[in-house]
Amino acid sequence: MNTRAPEPGPGLTDRIIGLAIKVHRRLGPGLLESIYQECLCWELSQAGMEVRREVPLSIVYETMQFDKGYRADVIVGRRVLLELKSVPQLLPVHKAQVLTYLHLSDCAVALLINFNCVLLKDGLHRFIARGGSPLTRAATPLRDQSEPPANWDRALPAGTGPGPAPPP
Repeated sequence: MNTRAPEPGPGLTDRIIGLAIKVHRRLGPGLLESIYQECLCWELSQAGMEVRREVPLSIVYETMQFDKGYRADVIVGRRVLLELKSVPQLLPVHKAQVLTYLHLSDCAVALLINFNCVLLKDGLHRFIARGGSPLTRAATPLRDQSEPPANWDRALPAGTGPGPAPPP
């Protein structure tokens, strides 16, 4: 029985995001998704990460298995799924696609990266799968971490986060 890989923690995803930013800074927005994928995979490999491209994601229904239904753009270290885009604007269907791929994979985290924006951080969304095994995945909610949690800036020293500083 397959089990979901443990969440890799921020270290791995931070390294992946850093390399995606490096690629974006060198190439800029507006190129084909395949160019960004090629360059990012090269950077990930150069950094010593295990990279698998165009990974088939199987779907099982009753006694039937479909092996050619979906393909994840990139899976890093068997734990982080990357869905790369180069579109003018991310749509809800893009996030739904990532959630579906995350559900079908054994990955714990997914990154949706849209390279077609001026600042890559504006096209970056992180998703975490909840649950441990494929048998429990269907009942386990997935959450989009593209927005920071409420009150995230309260832990920052006064005057360093967005918005007005708290009263003394």
